[in-house]
Amino acid sequence: MATSGILGGAAKLLRRILLGVVIAVVAAVALAALGTVIPHPFTRTFDDATPTRRVLVISNTIHTDIAIPAGPESAAFFAELEVAGLPLQHPDARWLLFGWGGRSFYLETPNLTDIKPGPLFRALTIDSSVMHVDVIGELADDNPNVTSVDLSEEAYAALLVAIAGSFARKNSQAQPIEGYAFGTVDKFFVAEGAFNALLGCNTWTARMLREAGVSTGLWNAIPPSLVASLYMFNGDRVQ
Repeated sequence: MATSGILGGAAKLLRRILLGVVIAVVAAVALAALGTVIPHPFTRTFDDATPTRRVLVISNTIHTDIAIPAGPESAAFFAELEVAGLPLQHPDARWLLFGWGGRSFYLETPNLTDIKPGPLFRALTIDSSVMHVDVIGELADDNPNVTSVDLSEEAYAALLVAIAGSFARKNSQAQPIEGYAFGTVDKFFVAEGAFNALLGCNTWTARMLREAGVSTGLWNAIPPSLVASLYMFNGDRVQ
């Protein structure tokens, strides 16, 4: 009797745990869906909306980056990054890629197969943040992971200022994090802000775009949500 009572209690506890997990998953899916279809109320507006500049949102399974055209203008604006060792004016450079994320997960998880309990735990709770900057070449026009966004001159300038403001500075200079990189032409830098699962890399991308007058969803925590909201709210500016 005692044994069966213990087993029965354990079974009830397990059912409650499973029910809680199911409810949490359903709630997360519903929240993500609502966050996609409800527009964010705070998006900058600009007097001149004539599209003259194109930037890219580059997505993978869990993360999004913003890419701006490489060239003398970008190299001049982000000159401190070139001083830190990034080849912003490499002859093969076509795009400069910017991403924000949790320090532990970003630095210690170059691939999804490298996920470790510690960085994952900090990503799901709270962590300090980093900026990742990469120099990349041509991208195929039909790349399914690339979404192009057209901006006016004023909006593009605002985007650059917003991205630059995401770098934490010491003595007015961005702070590179040595010893970490995904390749030979990228670098990590100390960033502003704290990272958590609710306000993560994709919500940063969305916030940067809103600073450039691009409408996003209320809460875009995953790449498909952000990309869907870009198409939903911005007409032919997004392709």
